[in-house]
Order: sequence, then structure tokens, then C-alpha cells
Amino acid sequence: MGELYLVTGAAGHLGSTVVDKLLKSGKHVRILVLPGERNLPEGEMEVCYGDVCKQESLIDFFANPQQEQLIVIHCAGIVSIASKYQQIVYDVNVTGTKNITDLCLEYQVKKLIYVSSVHAIPEKAKGEVISEVDHFNPQAVVGLYAKTKSEASAYVLQAAEKGLNLSIVHPSGICGPFDHGKGHLTTLVIDYFSGHLPVGVIGGYDFVDVRDVANGIVACCEKGKPGECYILSNRYYSVREILGMLYQLTGIKEIKVYLPIGLILPIASLTEAYAKMRQHTPLFTAYSLYTLNSNAIFSHAKATAELGYIAREMRESLNDTIDWLKLKQRIETKV
Repeated sequence: MGELYLVTGAAGHLGSTVVDKLLKSGKHVRILVLPGERNLPEGEMEVCYGDVCKQESLIDFFANPQQEQLIVIHCAGIVSIASKYQQIVYDVNVTGTKNITDLCLEYQVKKLIYVSSVHAIPEKAKGEVISEVDHFNPQAVVGLYAKTKSEASAYVLQAAEKGLNLSIVHPSGICGPFDHGKGHLTTLVIDYFSGHLPVGVIGGYDFVDVRDVANGIVACCEKGKPGECYILSNRYYSVREILGMLYQLTGIKEIKVYLPIGLILPIASLTEAYAKMRQHTPLFTAYSLYTLNSNAIFSHAKATAELGYIAREMRESLNDTIDWLKLKQRIETKV
């Protein structure tokens, strides 16, 4: 009996990278994308159009006339640093995940991999290492995005008690090439090249290459233990380190001034509103500033031991991001 990989969010940064990895491994793949979505992965695959928020639109996606073993990778989600409540974030991250999980039970899939986030895991005191947990409580985390990922993770784990073979992965801040959207590190690189980044902020986070996360997810399909969670992180990088690497790689401009988060916080709401008006991704919001000042020391020891997970250095990720953005003519090629 053959296997069929069902991938949601396949037009997104992570989803498309996962699909590329599966296709290069010779897997039979079916993707789910929204009607009219652009930048679909390239290669031989089945394409289904639907919306995770509407369960009735997912029937074709789960159809299995050949009686193959279904492996579902649920990547669809909205990463948000918005300070105000956004219904669509809840609808996609929570309702959409519930719909996918319920259908996995109904169709008796072989395996479900749910892509959660490290934000779903409660933060510990500064300096303490954060590792996997076995239960989730939205009240124990800060921000809309974190709360939706926590609530969805709790629902998915409940399905394990009903007999569904599943694993949850928790990526940290995803970066790297192939981002057709406006991911935060992608935006940082573009703003740096365009000269719209005169100063930096004091803070940082754990950033991980999208290719390493994709490798971890595919490995989890085969090696992930039922009902277990795996952090797919890298290490903490300060904003100063990242901008220093960009200067070393390009020689464009050395950012010498770094402001404390407390100095930027009072104007964060204004810059967020201005970016929204111009339909840009804001680099700094009250929530993103909170995140840059939070404890971001995550351990991927469990994923390394059980999945063979490895994370590359940020310098390589930034260099490949620059090359890809140049190829797509999203940044100037003359520096």
C-alpha cells in the first residue's frame, strides 16, 4: 500500500519548502491551497483548493480512492505580531486545526504532523532552558498568536487519546530563502538593503532556517513518536549579531546605534498603524518588542536525539536569503 502526503499551507514559506523536500524524496504529494493563491510549489503533485476554516471544502483533499496510507502535514497557519485581536488568526490557527484534526480521525490517517510554535510553550524565567511540554494552556502564554497555537496544540493532543497517531513540532522564528511573503527576517533584510533601517534594537530571538524545519518535519513523519512534541529551534541570536552578519556579508552599512526596547515601545503602535496603512509588514509592534525581550533559550535536544534534527548557522541562512531575494529582484543587486 502506497503513501500519500497531504500538506496544508503549501503556498507558504514553510509549506512550500516541505513539499519540495517530499518531492525530491520521491513522495506522492497532494497540497491544499486557497483558491487563487499564487507561488505554488513546482513539481508533480496533486493540487486541491480549499480553506481549512471550512471543513466542507476539505473533502477532496482527504479523498482516498486508491486506499493509500495518508500522512497529513498541517502547516497552514497565520504568524502574527499584531497587537490587536484579529479574528482571522483565531479562525485559521484554531478552527482550521480543529477541522484538519477531526478529518484525520474520520479518515483514519496513518500520521498527523501538526506544525505548532515555540510560542505555544509557556515562557520560563530569563536564563532557563525551555523544552517540550505535554499539555497546553492558552492562559499561560502571552499574545494572540501564542494563545491560538496553544489552544490548537491542546486540541491536537486530545486526538491522540482517541487513537490518532500524531506528533507536534514547535519551530522557533523561521527564516531563510524561498519566502515569497513578508516574513519578519525577510523584511529585515529588505529594509537593510533599502536603507530603511537606520538603527537596531537591543534584544533578540531564536531564529531557525526554514530548510532545517522542513527536514525536521519530514523526519518526524517517520521517526516522531505518537503523542510527542518536538522543538525545532536553532539558538538565540541578538539583533546586533544578525545586523552585524548582514554588514559582513554585504558591506552596505554598519548599524552602530541600538536602542533599548523601552525607548521604542511608546511609538510601536504608531509604526504598526503606519505599516498597516501602507500594507507593509511592521518590524516592530508591542508584541514583537515583547518577544525580542523574552526568554528565547529553546532546546532542540529531543528532536536531535529522536529525529536526527540539525540546525545550520544563521550566517548561511542570511547569505542564501540575500541570494534568493536578488534572484527574485526584491533587493538591489548592486551593493
